[in-house]
Amino acid sequence: MNNMAKRNRYFFGLGTVGRDMLYTIVSMYLLFYLTEILNLPDSVMWWMTGAFTILRIFDAINDPIMGFLVDNTRSRFGKFKPWIVIGGITGGLLTILLFFDMGLKGTWYVVSFIIIYLLWDLTYGANDIAYWSMLPSLTLNQKEREKTGSFARICANVGLFITVVGILPATEALGGGKKAWLLITIAIVLITWAFLCFTVFGVKEDRSIQVKPESTSLKEMFRVLFKNDQLLFTAISMGLFSIGYCTTTSFGVYYFKYAFKDEGMYSVFAAILGVSQLLALAVFPLFSKKFNRKQLYGFSTILVVVGYIIFFFAPMQMIPIGIAGVLIFVGEAFIQLLMLMFLTDTVEYGQWKLGRRNESITFSVQPFINKIGGAIASGIVGITVIISGINSAVTPDDVSKAGLVTMKSAMLILPLIIILISYIIYRCKFKIDKELFDKILVELAERGDIKTEQE
Repeated sequence: MNNMAKRNRYFFGLGTVGRDMLYTIVSMYLLFYLTEILNLPDSVMWWMTGAFTILRIFDAINDPIMGFLVDNTRSRFGKFKPWIVIGGITGGLLTILLFFDMGLKGTWYVVSFIIIYLLWDLTYGANDIAYWSMLPSLTLNQKEREKTGSFARICANVGLFITVVGILPATEALGGGKKAWLLITIAIVLITWAFLCFTVFGVKEDRSIQVKPESTSLKEMFRVLFKNDQLLFTAISMGLFSIGYCTTTSFGVYYFKYAFKDEGMYSVFAAILGVSQLLALAVFPLFSKKFNRKQLYGFSTILVVVGYIIFFFAPMQMIPIGIAGVLIFVGEAFIQLLMLMFLTDTVEYGQWKLGRRNESITFSVQPFINKIGGAIASGIVGITVIISGINSAVTPDDVSKAGLVTMKSAMLILPLIIILISYIIYRCKFKIDKELFDKILVELAERGDIKTEQE
């Protein structure tokens, strides 16, 4: 059992290296590609900004339906892996189309973009829901879940920061134009497919955990989503955190190009943050042995607050900006992992309270949150780069001081407020601690709803 747990831990985590590379190039660089590589005019960018926001919100509403489909899937490969494969392959092909210039202009470009982006959102959502909802089916042990989740987040952040650090130098090395971005996108898609093989062929879920597998109706799906109070509060807290996090990270390239006035330093900054986040995730299990989750969340939030304040008032020098960035991203690395654990534990809570175990419907909340967060963040970034004068600027010096203050406020002050509200909701409303979780497992086992690892 111990060998299988370790095998699952590593093969599950490795599966997300490429997935997060792919998600990063779309979520963080597609807008940059449209404004800086395709050089779309303001008239088109207003439409694109609206399209980004509306599409992500619209597709996010579909994620519970995808969770419903995954939970009702019955195959000899299980219910998760078929959707991981389908979503991974089709999502990769659609990612290539997003960075492929078909020569369309104006209205025709906007229409084609909307169709491709909507399909990409749907297919990536299928892959993402199936992937993360597999986690509760691997073990009921909270500490093992933390180890598996921690390694998965490490791998996800490796993929994220490989893209963040390497994409600008790599595209510049290939000429910096549309062809360079297309080639890098194709490479990322191939890497995504390769790493998904680790999860598809290497992970073995424990299907004996759920003693009574059942189909779920649409009515029951809504009951799972709205009657599980801990899932709802987790979703709200995660959603607010996602908006703040995505907004700050999406401004990164613009900040170093127009405020710091050295676009090349962005990759250096990202590398420092990447190493910091990976180290934070690596040591998380050590901290979790000495401190409970509430203490870790409070400490992480303090790091984030201090980091944001330093960043806003820092002079345009790499050392203070780097220190601020490390504080923010170390704290956010802990918070991201903690929220994944909170979401995982709501599966058993929902089964205990409602009598049904729905991993995929529960985990459909995560891409829903990511898409809503990304949608609102894209809207904030898109509007800010237009009204600040960044989108119409020919050189960084064309942006006024007022424009830079507008960008810094949207990048740092607004996200800080949102993240603090997220923390307050968690402290006031989330109640699944170790004692309650252990009680839930005992009662579920007594009811015959689950088979614990001790049985």
